[in-house]
Amino acid sequence: MSGKKWFKTPKGYVATAMIFYLFIASIGSKSMLGIENSMIAIVASIFVDNILCRIMDRRSSKDSTVITALIISLILSFTTSGMVVAGTAILAILSKHLFVYKKKPIVNPAAFGLLLSIFIFQTGQSWWGAFGDLPAWTILFLLIGGYFVTERVNKFPQVFSFLGTFFVLLLILGLISKGDAADALRPPFINATLFFAFFMLTDPPTSPAKYKQQIYFGVLAAVSGVIIYGLFGGLTYLFIGLFAGDFYNYWNKRSTSKASAMRQVTKTQRAVSKL
Repeated sequence: MSGKKWFKTPKGYVATAMIFYLFIASIGSKSMLGIENSMIAIVASIFVDNILCRIMDRRSSKDSTVITALIISLILSFTTSGMVVAGTAILAILSKHLFVYKKKPIVNPAAFGLLLSIFIFQTGQSWWGAFGDLPAWTILFLLIGGYFVTERVNKFPQVFSFLGTFFVLLLILGLISKGDAADALRPPFINATLFFAFFMLTDPPTSPAKYKQQIYFGVLAAVSGVIIYGLFGGLTYLFIGLFAGDFYNYWNKRSTSKASAMRQVTKTQRAVSKL
């Protein structure tokens, strides 16, 4: 595939947005540490991905590996040590190869690595690449980039169902003064939610294609995430919500596959009976 054609693919759109956000956020933070960490994450991810592909005799998808690394580096605080950044990236790539169904990951690799890093490395996740520390108008960058990516992967029902459910439930929590819900509607939390919805929730391999299933996925992710936020707060609620949607998608794929296999067996039996 030529470079021009690649930039028009969903992965090309996401990679372009991530790189753009990386440089804008680095300029805003007046630090090169985020760019350095992104390079560490990319090198570690590609290295481990190549090893696992050779061991498991699989074809490497370098562009998705780089995107996973970029997302991780944009979410972890740019002051995070290089070793922790590399460790988080490695956890993400391991999940991409170990938890699969029909050669596709079951859970979002970046979210898996980031969630485990909270418990293993006690990482600080600032979502600095979502411009939480920059002026409020920079949210426009998230909305513009998010629109193009969501349109390209055809996931608007999933994004809108997630955001709508998420904000309504947070409003309800706020009205009953539960879980400091108002904080989740202010920067940097609102920035994190938009980044998450546009660039992680929409991951094609781990989310459904059909509109009806996208709506179920979005609502389930939002409800699960808000429940976790209301009960425990902290940094994990978006990732756990996403995993709830991921497992729904996995269950749906298995159920559809089994139903299809049963129909094929029935057709075969009928054909044999007519002989």
